[in-house]
Amino acid sequence: MTWQLATAVTGFFSPSQLPAPGDVVSALGALVRRGDLWTHLQASGSRVLVGYLAGAVTGLTLGSSVGLSVFVRRLLAPTVAAFRTVPSLAWVPLLLLWFGIDETPKILMVAIGAFFPVYTTTASALSHVDSQLVEVGRAYGRRGVSLLATVMLPAAAPELVNGLRLGLANAWLFVVAAELIASSKGLGFLLLDSQNTGRTDVMLVAIVLLAGLGKLTDSALAAVEKRLVRRR
Repeated sequence: MTWQLATAVTGFFSPSQLPAPGDVVSALGALVRRGDLWTHLQASGSRVLVGYLAGAVTGLTLGSSVGLSVFVRRLLAPTVAAFRTVPSLAWVPLLLLWFGIDETPKILMVAIGAFFPVYTTTASALSHVDSQLVEVGRAYGRRGVSLLATVMLPAAAPELVNGLRLGLANAWLFVVAAELIASSKGLGFLLLDSQNTGRTDVMLVAIVLLAGLGKLTDSALAAVEKRLVRRR
């Protein structure tokens, strides 16, 4: 309602700045009829899926090592913390130089975005697991991977899922950054192309789709988190 008033009644925004809701819906319909929408959704979705899984698994593995071992923490934590401060767009030229302009740099960008929140949350959660709980696990003969899998990970499960949610949100941010610079399809490319062609209606379609997909995937992980908290 506010959007319609801002465009049709007040005249505060021109149609080129903020198209009416009906124009945006029409642009969405045109993308669907041409088959372009599915192409962009499939490209971005597959990059997020593969990159997120790679980044999350790496983050869980390295975060677990840092959370379990003081030696590994002292060896790796400062370096990883330094790389975490690098802006997302700063990775793009290096990845393009190393891997070209095919799918590899885009997926690696997503993996980088997903890795850091998952790694940080995992390392922090495991290092703060109740020491008495850990001692009980060791008293029952749990060591190393066995202790991690049966005692520490279940104890830190809600925090770990929260880290996975943060990693997923970052994955969507990073895929847009990658597609804005080196892509011919995907929602990030759709954003850039609509800017270059002056199609603000298409630009808003891409933004709404990104928001909807991010919310949908986050809600799925949030449901998992609620079940874990309830069981805990």
